[in-house]
Amino acid sequence: MTQHDLVVIGAGPGGYVAAIRAAQLGLNVACVDDNEMLGGTCLRVGCIPSKAMLESSELFYESSRSFADHGIGLQGVTLDLDKMHQRKNQVVKALTSGIGSLFKKNKITRYKGLGRIEGPGRVAVRGDDGTVELTAKHILIATGSVAASLPGIEIDGDRVGTSTDALAYKEVPKHLVVIGAGYIGMELGSVWLRLGAKVTVLEYLDRILPGMDRETADEALKLFRKQGFEIHLGARVTSAKAHGDQCVVERDGGDSITCDRVLVSVGRRPATSDLGLETVGVATDKRGFIQVDGRFATSAAGVYAIGDVIGGMMLAHKAQEEGTACVEGIVTGHGHVNYDAIPGVVYTSPEIATVGKSEEALKEAGVEYRKGVFPFRGNGRARALGQVEGKVKVLADAKTDRVLGVHILGPRAGDLIAEAAVAMDYGASSEDIARACHAHPTLAEALKEAALAVDGRAIHI
Repeated sequence: MTQHDLVVIGAGPGGYVAAIRAAQLGLNVACVDDNEMLGGTCLRVGCIPSKAMLESSELFYESSRSFADHGIGLQGVTLDLDKMHQRKNQVVKALTSGIGSLFKKNKITRYKGLGRIEGPGRVAVRGDDGTVELTAKHILIATGSVAASLPGIEIDGDRVGTSTDALAYKEVPKHLVVIGAGYIGMELGSVWLRLGAKVTVLEYLDRILPGMDRETADEALKLFRKQGFEIHLGARVTSAKAHGDQCVVERDGGDSITCDRVLVSVGRRPATSDLGLETVGVATDKRGFIQVDGRFATSAAGVYAIGDVIGGMMLAHKAQEEGTACVEGIVTGHGHVNYDAIPGVVYTSPEIATVGKSEEALKEAGVEYRKGVFPFRGNGRARALGQVEGKVKVLADAKTDRVLGVHILGPRAGDLIAEAAVAMDYGASSEDIARACHAHPTLAEALKEAALAVDGRAIHI
């Protein structure tokens, strides 16, 4: 057996960050993952490749639409999908290779294989060359999640598939049906819509982007439909099956839909199968998520868990924060994640970003608040970019003025939300944001104006 201080099972964003931080704190760390490339779902087949495809598809889309407005004339724009995929793969390879370099720099031992807990302080790694036995005082589970499905949907990894499959289509679908209007469904639907596919989105709820501020999501819905999305709300899918090179999607109360590809994007479930949780008594809830306390400790002594596998917001950066807080807690006794200041971003065009409470959540909790809104059409930088759709909304406590939520629909919202997240993490008021000098002309001025609007003092509307 090989002895380590900490064995991390899973090399996704939460796992590899936890391993690096633990090594920085002086622990002898091992990280177990069964994929050749490090980085987990996010880097290999999720966040990074999808953003690469979103960027490429948006450039293709805009080349035939807005470039002329800038005085740029193009003749015969063509799509080379193979090259687009090659670029995506190069981006992924560079980042996953970088994690390997970071492991070497921090003297982290990497084991390739399936990690399974075999008892207190024991992890077996089943690899191509047999099984390696590891022992450690601390074990951290960071195995993430896998795509969920629905009864009646027959996923074959080709015609009917998940986001992983939708990132690798060899040709642009003529008609893509997306089941689920969450972050992933709308992002990947955007990719193929821009590249020329007809895209139909079927969402069971009466809204898109569940969990996001409703007013912001409703405005986004209008813009998506304007772009060409065919979106059906209140649509309960009962069946999706491939028939040769076609698919048939059945839904309650509506006609069946024939298409050539189906993307199933109905959420994710924890990846806990064959982890050996039962060998040490790790408790899970009824949905299979591992239960942890405030220090990410499970019901088994010496076993911790972070990221998607414990539920909550299934976001890479949330897992990273948890990984850092967990190992800092193990070594120093201190580690904390402010769950009220974790941003979420939908990388469509325009982007949608959010942090903190929505209006619906504040109303449900009986919290009195004031709202400041500023449209991007009043922002000079947005005008120069030719991207004036959307707005910034700031929600502040009616008594203390502390910022409780910020919601942005508009250009580069994913970058702009960082200022709001930092402000909220430090307990800032809308007055604090409004008083801070913002460079002109920048998109960030829209956040300043929305903060001013909380008190009815916006300048440019």
